[in-house]
Amino acid sequence: MKNRKKWVRVTVWALLIASILLAAVGRYTKEYYSGLPYERPDVPVEETEDYYIVGDADSACGFIFYPGGKVEETAYLPLLAPLAEADILCVAVKMPLHLAVMDADAAAAVMEDFPEVSRWYLGGHSLGGAMAAGFAAENEERLNGLVLFAAYPTKEIKELPVLSVYGSEDGVLNRGKYEKSILLAARLTEHVIEGGNHAQFGNYGAQEGDGAAEIDKEEQWQETVDFILNFMRETE
Repeated sequence: MKNRKKWVRVTVWALLIASILLAAVGRYTKEYYSGLPYERPDVPVEETEDYYIVGDADSACGFIFYPGGKVEETAYLPLLAPLAEADILCVAVKMPLHLAVMDADAAAAVMEDFPEVSRWYLGGHSLGGAMAAGFAAENEERLNGLVLFAAYPTKEIKELPVLSVYGSEDGVLNRGKYEKSILLAARLTEHVIEGGNHAQFGNYGAQEGDGAAEIDKEEQWQETVDFILNFMRETE
């Protein structure tokens, strides 16, 4: 009888703790940074169950994008639209719970869904960049390059060209970890946007812990796009 009561108490406490944890996770995942309205250039944008598709699906060059952690995919349309204007198909992946860690291999499905694309680049912001780097490290032969926005790899990338861009005022990026881990990219091109910060790679407002930007978001987007286009030209 005593053992039975003990197990009942243990079970009740376990269920209570599980309920609290589930509630906490639910609250955490429901709170995310929403994309802000912006005046979009005249490029086609299609929303599907899995992606935001920006540009021409028949383009020869494609760019798969993993959003930052807990950031809505639409926040990055101002960054992707100018790339689409340069005839690059951009595919922003809708991540479960807005967390790229939940579907780090999403790029594989994108490449299967757009067979007309012959050259693929993969990139991501912050947590999305880290997850993109993990996929790239295991699939170097399938990609032409990797683009990291305020992010760094956690696995060695031996041959694939890597572009790393971050802002000088970024208060979210862990510089110590970045400086150590970015060395895992053997073929690295690195740019620091003077006056840029972490959040202004997207269009979702201020981010907790970030530094104050000294340039406007449009300037940060344009510099980033210029770096990407130059990187793509050099790695064709």
